[in-house]
Amino acid sequence: MGQLYANIIVDISQEKLDRTFSYLVPETMQNLIHIGDVVEVPFGKGNRLTKGYVVELTGTTQYQISKMKPVQEILVGTDQTTGEDRLIALAAWMRNTYGSTMIQALKTVIPIKKKIRQKERKTLILLLSDAEAEEKLRFYAKKNQKARYRLLEALLEEKEIPYELAVGKLNLSASVIRTMAEQGILKTESVLVYRNPLHQKHQGAYNIALNEEQRKVVDGIWNDKVHRTSLLHGVTGSGKTEVYMELIARTVAQQRQAIVLIPEISLTYQTVMRFYRRFGERISIIHSRLSAGEKYDQFQRAQNGDIDIMIGPRSALFTPFSRLGLIIIDEEHEPSYKSETTPRYHARETAIERAKLEGAKVVLGSATPSLEAYYRAKQGKYALYTMTKRARGSALPDVEIVDMREELRNGNRSVISQSLKEAMTEKLQAKEQMMLFLNRRGYAGFLSCRSCGHVVMCPHCDVSLSVHNHGRMVCHYCGYEAKKPVVCPKCGSTFISTFGTGTQQVEQVVKKMFPEAGVLRMDMDTTREKDGHEKILAAFQNQEADILIGTQMIVKGHDFPNVTLVGILAADLSLYAQDYKAGERTFQLLTQAAGRAGRGEKSGNVIIQSYDPEHYCITAASRQDYCGFYEEEMSYRMLAGYPPAVYMMSLHGTGKDEAHLQTAMDYLVKMMQRMPESARIRVLGPTAESIGKIQDEYRKVIYIKGEDLQILTGIKNKLEKYIKMNEGYRTVQIQFDLEN
Repeated sequence: MGQLYANIIVDISQEKLDRTFSYLVPETMQNLIHIGDVVEVPFGKGNRLTKGYVVELTGTTQYQISKMKPVQEILVGTDQTTGEDRLIALAAWMRNTYGSTMIQALKTVIPIKKKIRQKERKTLILLLSDAEAEEKLRFYAKKNQKARYRLLEALLEEKEIPYELAVGKLNLSASVIRTMAEQGILKTESVLVYRNPLHQKHQGAYNIALNEEQRKVVDGIWNDKVHRTSLLHGVTGSGKTEVYMELIARTVAQQRQAIVLIPEISLTYQTVMRFYRRFGERISIIHSRLSAGEKYDQFQRAQNGDIDIMIGPRSALFTPFSRLGLIIIDEEHEPSYKSETTPRYHARETAIERAKLEGAKVVLGSATPSLEAYYRAKQGKYALYTMTKRARGSALPDVEIVDMREELRNGNRSVISQSLKEAMTEKLQAKEQMMLFLNRRGYAGFLSCRSCGHVVMCPHCDVSLSVHNHGRMVCHYCGYEAKKPVVCPKCGSTFISTFGTGTQQVEQVVKKMFPEAGVLRMDMDTTREKDGHEKILAAFQNQEADILIGTQMIVKGHDFPNVTLVGILAADLSLYAQDYKAGERTFQLLTQAAGRAGRGEKSGNVIIQSYDPEHYCITAASRQDYCGFYEEEMSYRMLAGYPPAVYMMSLHGTGKDEAHLQTAMDYLVKMMQRMPESARIRVLGPTAESIGKIQDEYRKVIYIKGEDLQILTGIKNKLEKYIKMNEGYRTVQIQFDLEN
């Protein structure tokens, strides 16, 4: 064996992650050392033994061998390793599984350290007794002073609330707070920003008894010594959060720590305060509104042992706990758990790997689990637990499917069907609230017929053809092209076009139809400002509007007891996105949207409007029938050869020269065809991405399918070496993306 060299980081602080030092690997270590290993090396003029991290192993070096120092010892698996070392090992696993450099993986896993000026954060503290506050509440209600009423009501329940949460989540102005302070109702107290972002001294009692179904799930997960990963499939409103909190309480009681992952869009004041009231100062949160320095500070608190529980989106998974015992991933089906930057890791698989390293449990929860998670549960790789009843005893909503083709035949060209209009009128008269959900996820300009519901599909793939400006229709999975038809190829109708309705048009229609109703719209335009979506949700929660119109951001885990009607517009729109998961995404969205209705004491109604009302995704969602949907969807995945029936890896190539990029991608295909493993994989492409050019950079993709994950990983490793050795790839960028 020739000489082996190790490139090693000797200081793990973020500023020095890009600086590596080269060392000789002794012959006795060459079969033992791996990327990600923690090693001991001589460093500096005095050759002080220092801990380092192997980020690359290579057979060449640019330095004189006579001046290089050897690696002294491999420390992985010894008592000298720490919690940080386990994160380094996790980064090595991510690099190998998802494709990236070790430095890219480390930058994902190691929190960014930035020096920021200390700031003060204010807390509002109630000065009145409960009796005085109750009397004042009655006065505010009588005078219709809604803002003051909301603030005092929150203070009466919590005693103290963060100033920024009061302004943002309760939708209050600074003048309201100032006036109430001047009246002696509350006072403002300042604390350093480096304290808990949810700083309070009294969390209050929070003891909710679990029902029989919840208790059975908790005991099952806690006592399971076989499975490290559990999938909790509970209908909307079944009380999954209560199960999570009981599992966390048991974990903390054993002096261990917990991470709770929540999609960013569901990380609301309402959700976080439920955890805070039970666990108090021992929790912290991270989210996109915290600066990089503030996020780093929360990770420091975790590393110092100041907290036991971290709540946040995908990045919270890398909280540097040294005694991690539990990872919970709520709404595990959410696409936001998949990173869109290199390494393109999935939080679910990465959490399971971290749990292996830490000896921790993983709980995945969803009313609509991803097919990948449910498939593995059915195979016995995960333990499966189900909750079929709503925790508060309320019934699931009544669901009606409206055929919009029939509406058109009856002369109604409005986006609001007659049934939905009548239901909205009834709910407004009853002073109840409603949500109108416009399903535009994945909309990519497909062609559909409003007369018969036909969608122009690719004859070779189970996806719609995408309409391009040049009058052609293209499949971005296999490259098939066809001319855009002027009449429906199925029924001959001229009512064939791309769908063009947006939330703004819906808002205009609703305001014209119901001029007396209060209407809020929630989309990318109305939520651009900081905490924009939180302010809209707070206003709707406070019943300042009757109707909330929005896209998928309004259906994520929100709990509005007075919402008794959900109208789903264009339910089938996302069915024909250029994505093999389109049916799954549609079912999940419709089921989650329907689950917003009737969560309080009043019964709920859901109206689903569709041009394809017999589609199995829509009928299954109307029945909240996940198992029925799963069986049918999986049969299609197996037939077409898509995950989770097989593994799939995509290679995304970008470059400024389209011809050069095409050549580079073609060579990768030829390289794979020459590999011994070629008989056990299927290669599709290269073809243009769904958006073939962004900012003057062309984009192409290759798909690789196979039944053995190790074979795909091995192919990725070989391609990475080929790309690194070949100068032709210096002007193109290749990213690997594993679908798991």
